[in-house]
Amino acid sequence: MTISRFTKRVSNKIGLPPGSLVHVGKERTESVTISIIDYDENQLHEEVVATVEECFPFKETSTVTWININGIHNSEIIDKIGKKFDLHPLILEDIMNTGQRPKLEDFGHYLYIVLKMLQIDDNEDEIKAEQVSFIVGENFVISFQEVEGDVFDHVRGRIRSGKGRIRKMRSDYLAYALIDAIVDRYFVILEKLGDRIELMEDDLLENPTTDTLQDIHGLKREMIFLRKSIWPVREVISLLERGESSLIHETTTMYMKDIYDHTIQIMDSIESFRDMLSGMLDIYLSTISNKMNEVMKVLTIIATIFIPITFIAGIYGMNFEYMPELGWRWSYPMLWIVIISVTLTMIFYFKRKNWL
Repeated sequence: MTISRFTKRVSNKIGLPPGSLVHVGKERTESVTISIIDYDENQLHEEVVATVEECFPFKETSTVTWININGIHNSEIIDKIGKKFDLHPLILEDIMNTGQRPKLEDFGHYLYIVLKMLQIDDNEDEIKAEQVSFIVGENFVISFQEVEGDVFDHVRGRIRSGKGRIRKMRSDYLAYALIDAIVDRYFVILEKLGDRIELMEDDLLENPTTDTLQDIHGLKREMIFLRKSIWPVREVISLLERGESSLIHETTTMYMKDIYDHTIQIMDSIESFRDMLSGMLDIYLSTISNKMNEVMKVLTIIATIFIPITFIAGIYGMNFEYMPELGWRWSYPMLWIVIISVTLTMIFYFKRKNWL
């Protein structure tokens, strides 16, 4: 895990005035794509536009418009959107800074929401985070994503099919649906991490290795990253479900409360996983310590058995001239009988004491 997952380099912004549009995050070279979905209960219009100016007429329509921008590294496009939709320069600056903490800011005629969209990279076996910013107006939602590809396909499908209430509701419900899709993805990630923890627990009990220890530390880092990305979401949803903004209608606040319950459940799961990993680390250390103790126990018993044998051999290895036993015919066999008897006696004693 690199430190860039927790902090972003902002050295290229030092000295610039507030509101300067400088992209902060991973360098991007791909072109920006802009898609529009405009709808009401009776009609649907969907298109991918070539220029940002084609989005502007939808600002004044009575229908609900979702403008999705993939790519926030083009400051010219962000600046044009900001001027047309009357967005504060500091908001535009935050949109281009991918190191933002999830938050909600109410500007009266629009809401600015920042969330982290999470995905598991199966190749690198780690969680990837993408910042998603939302501008929620009276009849429009503008979403800003770092790259193409998201978790909103189900929302698009519901809009296209006209099923459910999404085509009957206003922009605040669309914002709810998009936020709900992001939060639901958190459950998918937690399920995958839970499966990894369960498999790791089996390995820990059967045959713990240094790879197991590395996996535990890796998952602990993932939990820290998850907590940092998700913990502030609870505060964001709490502000939305209170209904203090005139843009969030009472019919939508009930759905926001449901997301709030989900965030509480997610945080509880994260804390449980963190406790489990801490316990697994303790089990690993205890298991390794017990194995070491068993090895030391065997070595100590062997050394203890050889103490009297070494003593006997030392006496008869001194080569004194007058040692009566050296002249006996059966002295050598008798010495072995004594050594074997002492060894067997000590082994029997250790077994009686359950030391073996």
